[in-house]
Amino acid sequence: MKTVKVVAAVIRKDNRIFATARGYGEFKGQWEFPGGKIVAGETPQQALAREIREELDTEISVGDLIGTIEYDYPTFHLSMDCFWCEVIDGELKLLEAEDAKWLSKADLYSVQWLPADLTIIEKIEKLMK
Repeated sequence: MKTVKVVAAVIRKDNRIFATARGYGEFKGQWEFPGGKIVAGETPQQALAREIREELDTEISVGDLIGTIEYDYPTFHLSMDCFWCEVIDGELKLLEAEDAKWLSKADLYSVQWLPADLTIIEKIEKLMK
């Protein structure tokens, strides 16, 4: 099975995290952390900063690794590094996603997460204030 290596930004602000609804493809409308594929020659942190510029027109600082999700979808294996991030410049503009929300700890399960993203929500919940 093919492995797809990606990175995801768990953007924090005022004890809330930023989630986006996928705007395309098989999982359109389901919620995820923004990010994307790592290009050859990039570190995960560089890839994440680039992806957030492309998807949200925003500059972020990439912080600590929260964890790595390993998840088997029907046609590929996903390996996704999830990092705490903060906006350092710009407004979060949805260039690819169809919707976005700032979620508090109490709201984390109010959206339909993509299956892989759901696997790290419990860990994020424990780390939120």
